[in-house]
Amino acid sequence: MKNIFHGRAARIVLMIPLAGCLCYPSVALADVILGSAQNFAVLGASTVTNTGPTTIDGDLGVWSGTSITDFADITLTGTEHLTDAVAGQAQSDATTAYNALASLAAGTVYLIPTDLGGRTLDPGVYEFSSSAAVTGTLTLDAENNPNAVFVFLIGSTLTTASSSVVDVINGGAGTGVFWDVYSSATLGTSTNFAGNIIADASVTLDTSATICGRAIALTGAVTMDSNTISNVCAANGTLNSELGDFGSQGFAGNGATNTPEPGTAPLLCASLLVLAFCGWRSRKRAA
Repeated sequence: MKNIFHGRAARIVLMIPLAGCLCYPSVALADVILGSAQNFAVLGASTVTNTGPTTIDGDLGVWSGTSITDFADITLTGTEHLTDAVAGQAQSDATTAYNALASLAAGTVYLIPTDLGGRTLDPGVYEFSSSAAVTGTLTLDAENNPNAVFVFLIGSTLTTASSSVVDVINGGAGTGVFWDVYSSATLGTSTNFAGNIIADASVTLDTSATICGRAIALTGAVTMDSNTISNVCAANGTLNSELGDFGSQGFAGNGATNTPEPGTAPLLCASLLVLAFCGWRSRKRAA
């Protein structure tokens, strides 16, 4: 009987880590994942180029490059930072964010080039060993979780077809959407995009593409052509409401860990342990 008890107790102990995993699925991010880069809507490294009328809500900067071309055609609600200390710190913070996101463990891994168009995804970390694309509409369902976070780790390039849409539903002001691109990102003509692109190389926005979020290039250029990029989105009404923004964060999240509500996790853990103990008791009586 003593050996039986020890065996059952050992099984209960082994279930505790499992209960912890079930109770605390998380996408753990720093307090403010983007740091000072959160103030920017567009941040380039080598240069920022523009063609045609472009609207930017948020700061515009470049570092360590020294040029922003066709600035006269940009309507800027924010501050221009041309190779100054603010832009330098923002680039440093963006690099820190890029590395922090890249270190997250993926819940879903795509081993081949993947088109996400037509899919609906839940909050989580999605890794792509190669390239990722969006043709049509990609829906990100935050499931009414105020701290929902979507992270896309893309091993090569990110591209969208013309008139594609990334739509966030059932979210809130704390919803975070991050695109960690290990090469370059290109948004096709008239794309309606949601989230923060942090590309190791460059970001290119084709004619009339819009972003609710940010375009950040760590080593290359941000290239624009008659675009709208906003880190405040629906707060000032400059972007199409189809983007589904729910506040002034620009899908930068609020830095919270994506876990169940405080009262839910302990209750679930306790329930698992009670079930395990009851199972041991019933087996003990049967013996």
